[in-house]
Amino acid sequence: MEKPIFRTVLGDVPVSVLGMILPHEHLFTDLRGPDTLGYAQDNPSLVIDTMKPYLVAAEIAGVTALIECSTVGVGRNIEILQRLAEQTRIHIVAPTGIYKETFTPETYLNCTVDDLVQLWIQEITQSIDPTASKAGFIKIAVSDDGPTRLEKRNIRAAARASQATGAAIASHTIGGRAVLEEVALLVEEGLPLDKFIWVHAESESDFNFHRQVADLGVYVEFDFIGQPNQDPLTQVKKILSLLEHNNGERLLLSHDAGWFQPGMPHGQPEGGIRGYTYIMDTFIPLLKAHGVDGETVKLLIETNPKRAFAIEG
Repeated sequence: MEKPIFRTVLGDVPVSVLGMILPHEHLFTDLRGPDTLGYAQDNPSLVIDTMKPYLVAAEIAGVTALIECSTVGVGRNIEILQRLAEQTRIHIVAPTGIYKETFTPETYLNCTVDDLVQLWIQEITQSIDPTASKAGFIKIAVSDDGPTRLEKRNIRAAARASQATGAAIASHTIGGRAVLEEVALLVEEGLPLDKFIWVHAESESDFNFHRQVADLGVYVEFDFIGQPNQDPLTQVKKILSLLEHNNGERLLLSHDAGWFQPGMPHGQPEGGIRGYTYIMDTFIPLLKAHGVDGETVKLLIETNPKRAFAIEG
């Protein structure tokens, strides 16, 4: 019987060796658009020198794996991720897929669903050219008003590639109505909804959407943890609400942090680079102070992300 693995940029890793996992972070991201001169490129040594201390701190805090969510269109650079992975014991998982329409490189605009399916299966099962690394999940995105025609193409391709490989789909989705449109398309494609992750679920203030999609099997990802414009007590309230409605097995927690950005002085985004330890240092103690026991915490930060991103190796 095949055992579940995480497919990392340095090779397959048994899920059984993993502990805490951060399901939505960034190490290297380019938001300037794919037509920008020098897009998705920077001095690898500068990136390593800048980001390694944050990985070291996360490792000390107990992180064993980090899901890097910068996909095609927002600066995916597998060679830099490989170099970073060699500097840490944290396992780094990179995506295949494509970001929303306004960030789509021209070469992808006229692809068919089948073209994308073939490419994404290749990147998950063989390699991401020109490297030997494989993708460990599928990252897509939809526009804030809901998926465009092009993005619907991507959703269908992601569903078919997921069914062929067992890889999870994580989708940047703002708001509950947009995620219901995605879910409807995935159901049409026959995708088991426990292979789908609603990224940025906190963008929706109506808890009913969270409960509705969690009841369907979708993973609801709260990945604004530790962001300066977020109230941690409100975040705790949302989590408690889902736990009270028996949706704990569908919850994921992350920071959406990091963000070395090429083109910015020393790669520093506006406000500076945020690290990857707030959940462990501050948020977990806050959850426990509001009655969340240790077993449930382990469910949220270990068990759920293991199930969400595991591939049968």
